[in-house]
Amino acid sequence: MTSAAAMYLLYSSLLALAVVLSAPWWLLRMALHGKYRAGLSERLGRVPPRLRAVGLQPAIWIHAVSVGEALAVASLIDRLRGEFPAHRIVVSTTTNTGQQLARKRFGAENVFYFPLDFAFCIRPYLRALQPRLVVLAETEFWPNFLRLARSSGAQIAVVNARISDRSFPRYRRWQNLLRRALANISLFCAQTETDAQRLRQIGAPIERVHTSGNLKFDIRPPAETALVAELRAAIRQAGLGPVIVAGSTVEGEEGPLLREFAAAVQPHFPNALLVLAPRHPERFAAVAEQAMRSGHALVRRSEWAARPLARVFLLDSIGELASLYALADVAIAGGSFAPRGGHNILEPAFFSKPIVIGPHYHNFRDIVERFLRSDAVIISQQPLQAAAALLNQPARAEQLGSHAAAVLHAERGATDRTFNALRGLVLDAVPQPGPQEVA
Repeated sequence: MTSAAAMYLLYSSLLALAVVLSAPWWLLRMALHGKYRAGLSERLGRVPPRLRAVGLQPAIWIHAVSVGEALAVASLIDRLRGEFPAHRIVVSTTTNTGQQLARKRFGAENVFYFPLDFAFCIRPYLRALQPRLVVLAETEFWPNFLRLARSSGAQIAVVNARISDRSFPRYRRWQNLLRRALANISLFCAQTETDAQRLRQIGAPIERVHTSGNLKFDIRPPAETALVAELRAAIRQAGLGPVIVAGSTVEGEEGPLLREFAAAVQPHFPNALLVLAPRHPERFAAVAEQAMRSGHALVRRSEWAARPLARVFLLDSIGELASLYALADVAIAGGSFAPRGGHNILEPAFFSKPIVIGPHYHNFRDIVERFLRSDAVIISQQPLQAAAALLNQPARAEQLGSHAAAVLHAERGATDRTFNALRGLVLDAVPQPGPQEVA
């Protein structure tokens, strides 16, 4: 057995052990919340019939972990479809929310759950799809998948690649395995030069790493939805306002937000409306109960048709948050007040909205720092106090929103650069087996 084969065997054994040891936790999550139950058979290697039904075409396989990645690659997929209409583009996701959005955006017949990183899970997809090109969004470095995909003859690219502050030390510890795995990748399109340098340091071949920018700056602004139009009319009719949208909140954030809303906003703006949009669907009911226990009048989006609008509007749906920022007087980006690393702040920038985030933004470090340099975001651990201050200073709020939109416009272009880099890989009609082929 070669040293490479021995390393992959060790990796697979450790992964299997980790799955076995963590199985009780996964099973508990499935039982309590239904999480991870959806698509389980697909994750274990069962290719769904909808993928086999279209017929044999040269395929491009795009993997986008969740909602953010799926949105980021949408314009890139549109470009690939336009340039290569004979190719079938299929999209895999890891999360349920990403799966729902991808099915709406790209068609359910082209979307499936990404398999676990075991050969018996991966090979059925490679046999069924026979991809010419595999495109991974951000940092999905699964060693077995990379080895087997390259051995099947596919070219592999990583786009919108980033290495976070938290992930970098972990990747460095696994550098020997990663160097072998990353050798299977033909192209790396990094978000920033810092990400490019980190990719090289963890073992990516130097000549294959390029800086292309962040695809998320190129996401198209969401069109006005029926919900936005209906909610705008209801707000006007009820005499409510101003509107504060707190998006992608996580556990531990809604309680303080609700307390601050009562203490810092409502005394000065008694008709203010707080839109709460929890990040994870399994928490919708718990957040609703928490709001009602704290004395807030609340209505859930799912029940709104039968009830009047209240001072707290719980967005208990998927895929509607981005368009709702159009109604905001101030936007608050969740996941940054609890130590979760933050969430995307670009969606409110599409609508020139003033944005408030917390101090925990390391997952979006480069975007936030770019906004900070342009005076386009406020960082505060008391977001609704900051929001109240902005509501009392409309000129300052307008300035922040204008700066945010300007940053967004200035940073566009990553889709063009990434597409031009990928185009050559698609045109490579006879890809050669990769360096890590193992029998």
